[in-house]
Amino acid sequence: MRLLTNGPLTPLAVPDRVTLINEVLASGLRGRGGGGFPTGRKLQAVTGRKRVVVANGCEGEPDSLKDRVLLRRSPHLVFDGIQAARHAIGATDAVLCVHEGSPLVAALRPTAAARGVRVVEVPRRYVASEESALVNFLAGGAAKPTVSPPRPTERGVLVDNVETLAHLAVVARIGAEAFRARETTLVTTPTGVHEVPVTTRLADLVTGPVLAGGYGGVWLADAGGLTVGEAPGVAVFRSPRECGVRDTAAILAYLAAESARQCGPCMFGLPAIAADFAALADGVPGALDRLRRRLPVVTGRGACAHPDGAVRMAASALAVFADDVTAHATGAGCTTRRTA
Repeated sequence: MRLLTNGPLTPLAVPDRVTLINEVLASGLRGRGGGGFPTGRKLQAVTGRKRVVVANGCEGEPDSLKDRVLLRRSPHLVFDGIQAARHAIGATDAVLCVHEGSPLVAALRPTAAARGVRVVEVPRRYVASEESALVNFLAGGAAKPTVSPPRPTERGVLVDNVETLAHLAVVARIGAEAFRARETTLVTTPTGVHEVPVTTRLADLVTGPVLAGGYGGVWLADAGGLTVGEAPGVAVFRSPRECGVRDTAAILAYLAAESARQCGPCMFGLPAIAADFAALADGVPGALDRLRRRLPVVTGRGACAHPDGAVRMAASALAVFADDVTAHATGAGCTTRRTA
């Protein structure tokens, strides 16, 4: 069963809660929003008297288009997944979150209302769709990440990416064994959104250096034998648009500007790292040494994973684009530009 080519299906006959969760566990389904956490275990982790399902369709990753395509072409599967998740955890409420001003809102509201799901528009900021930020926003606070614990599941809230929920609907419909035999995933590449088997080699989709996992992912020198299912983070694969050093500097500047600015790593660490990477790209002496000192001290100290992702991406760029990094650091200029 493919997500993007199936039209409306017969009504979903959801099995009893225990059977459904066991099937999801057996399916091996993992979250498709970047974390990759086993969905069955997440369903089991939800506690609390009042329980809510939050379908995250905000797609905060700037290069990702998959969730928008899914909500436009197969919203019925997302709503079926929300129904299945509500049944699995005993939720009394369900919310579909999308970014403010999304053209999808008008199209989604009638179906959502008919299925007992509220559509909520979330501010267009990179960290606003992080799960704790969504929970805080829905509770009346700012769309900013909050320190865990308690985790959203410990507050009775299941937050799942819309693609994860669409796959959950498939598991509920065909069972774990059939799902494993034909599991697919949605990927965003420089040529658009594709639905491919999770066993697809990344090298069949992209060539050369690639940023795998979006802005919080890692640069890879080449796809090699890595499969889409093994790739890190949300399935977004971006090729360098020019020089890898300058591309990384631009991404870091964006990430620094999009932070919640509520803890030290985001307020001070990311702007400093972004400035150092920009200085490295411009051949400023000492920038590379400062980066090597700063990167290790930022990780693991933020209220959310935003600074960790930025550091991971920056560190991978220093390794993958080592020749260009050396050329920039020594003032020799960009090797990518000289050989282009």
